[in-house]
Amino acid sequence: MAEAMNFVKGIKAGISIGDTLDAVDASIPRDAAPSAFETAWRNPVITQELVDAMLQSGFNMIRFPVSWTNHLWPEPDFLIQESWLDRIQEVVDYAYRRSAYVILNLHHENWNYPYYDNCQAACEKMKTVWEQICERFADYDEHLIFEAQNEPRKVGTEMEWNGGDEEGWEVVNATNRAFLATVRAGGGYNPKRYVMLPGYAANCTVGIRHIQVPEDERVIISVHAYEPYEFALEFPGRRTWNHDTEMIDSLMESLKELFTDKGIPVIIGEFGARNKDGNEDERAEWVKYYVTAAAAVGIPCAWWDNGLFEGSGELFGLFDRYNYSCVYPKVLAGIMYGKSLSSGTAH
Repeated sequence: MAEAMNFVKGIKAGISIGDTLDAVDASIPRDAAPSAFETAWRNPVITQELVDAMLQSGFNMIRFPVSWTNHLWPEPDFLIQESWLDRIQEVVDYAYRRSAYVILNLHHENWNYPYYDNCQAACEKMKTVWEQICERFADYDEHLIFEAQNEPRKVGTEMEWNGGDEEGWEVVNATNRAFLATVRAGGGYNPKRYVMLPGYAANCTVGIRHIQVPEDERVIISVHAYEPYEFALEFPGRRTWNHDTEMIDSLMESLKELFTDKGIPVIIGEFGARNKDGNEDERAEWVKYYVTAAAAVGIPCAWWDNGLFEGSGELFGLFDRYNYSCVYPKVLAGIMYGKSLSSGTAH
């Protein structure tokens, strides 16, 4: 796995452009213009200008969460609507052609729930969908990373966010295996493409302990971690961080022990602290500590930017998508402190 560990070192700072290509709305016909889906959750379409602004701010990896559910024609072929696949390629190219790292995934799907009686169908659909994605992007090099799925879990149950159960762990591992086999069987660059595998719900406490890591030299573990929860994600929770480092330290130690010490790379594909009544200074100090701790164990992180700045939702917005400016420069500076550490330039 030494090669994969070295590869991940090249990723210094990442950002996810969420609530856009991953928006779902079953009321929109699958053959509608892609922009109808892309703007369904109040965000504008992704532009080259937005991607350039993020890259110029210091990010060198962009994660594009994508939902495919509303863009598939019926079984057995589950063909992806051509216009949607064209649009995804266009957006990937915004970053890829700038020599940035890109993560492309399955997000907000409604067919990969981890139950035994759904396992075979989910694996077959995973194969069919990823075959098409692999074919479209076959000639893209290692700068394009495929992430099997987002947060596969038992949606709407008591088990949804608590780390899962044996059934959930086993089915997630099965669908991950189906994904990996499909990518490796693909043409072009796919047999040697770097891929990301999550555990149940991409959970950072229990789920990570039940990931079956395959014998593959180009596998990266995908984890999501909003820690400490009371400050970073819970609402109302608390506005102040209070230098509560215990959960962050514990997380990084677990990832080090389970994976990076064994030569298995990790990317924290989603992290962040939501805005709570203008607590930018607290969030800036928090993120500086977080990315410093992650860099110390060789793990790059991607901020979850959902474009949301006001209202009752999860306010993780970082970039204004209309004027392409960073709304919270202190938070951005904290993220980039971690980049400087991993580059060996902090002092």
